[in-house]
Amino acid sequence: MEEYACAILLDGNRLLLGRRSAHRRAYAGCWDVIGGRVEPGEALHAALARELEEELGIVPTQYRPLVALRDTTQRGEATYHFFTVTAWRGGAPAIRDDEHSELGWFTVDEACALDGLAIEEYRMLFRTLGLA
Repeated sequence: MEEYACAILLDGNRLLLGRRSAHRRAYAGCWDVIGGRVEPGEALHAALARELEEELGIVPTQYRPLVALRDTTQRGEATYHFFTVTAWRGGAPAIRDDEHSELGWFTVDEACALDGLAIEEYRMLFRTLGLA
């Protein structure tokens, strides 16, 4: 089973999502949190930091584990370990690779109303964040 470290970046009452590029094998064109596969022998927090640096050019400085969800759809069997990230170094997050075609900051209501979320459980997960 694959494991993934996933970041829900929070800025005030908004959260950051990325639209996965059309060429991606899994969840192409869907809105998704930022993150990626945990490498063999890699700790979850190290994978979180590596993925955020690779994809957004930032380094998380304040984060906490939120929940782990299992998914058995497009990627086969996987466990997604979600972290809320409330502070980082490196300035504003920006696309640094070809994994995402755009980034967007959304309120919980806006994020839950999006068509094409990568995982349907995101709607429930976003509502647990307690953002006003």
